[in-house]
Amino acid sequence: MKYFILFGPPGAGKGTQATAMVEKYNLHHISTGALLRKEIAACTPLGLEAKKLIDAGNLVPDEIVEGMIESEFRTVKDVAGFLLDGFPRTVSQAEALDAMLAKTSEEVTSVVSIMIPDSMIKERIHHRATIEGRADDAKDETINNRIKTYHDQTEPLIDYYRNAGKYNEVDGQGSIEQVRDLIFTLMDRF
Repeated sequence: MKYFILFGPPGAGKGTQATAMVEKYNLHHISTGALLRKEIAACTPLGLEAKKLIDAGNLVPDEIVEGMIESEFRTVKDVAGFLLDGFPRTVSQAEALDAMLAKTSEEVTSVVSIMIPDSMIKERIHHRATIEGRADDAKDETINNRIKTYHDQTEPLIDYYRNAGKYNEVDGQGSIEQVRDLIFTLMDRF
């Protein structure tokens, strides 16, 4: 089983590229937001606990999200692997993922990181706000906060996975097709 992590700043095109990656490589896409909604709708014990927390205005703790991901690993069959999107976001989550996979003598196959400069992040998020009518994406203050959060909390994962020999970066500044070709060339090695 292969375990890919899709990584990059907001607006890098992760959602756009994930669909093609899933289709070409027969992967199961695990988006943490979609996973939470699925577990809540299915009224699983983890979903019920998550719903209680969300309804109370609280964040869902790492342990619950990790439990949902581990459940997906155990229950989804007939795929060549998994594409994690939105997890891990912190080094502690990466360590938890490593421990989870080690239980079955498996490990992260590769991190596919789509990188763009901060100026392009702002441009793309503004563009997305216009097209999708997302008012939250239109404010510079919100965008700047998302960029800062990415740099402060998520970017340390680059060194974590680089040190593990798992980090691979593609330039996300080209067209959708150009970036997709770079990703496919990278993933074909695995």
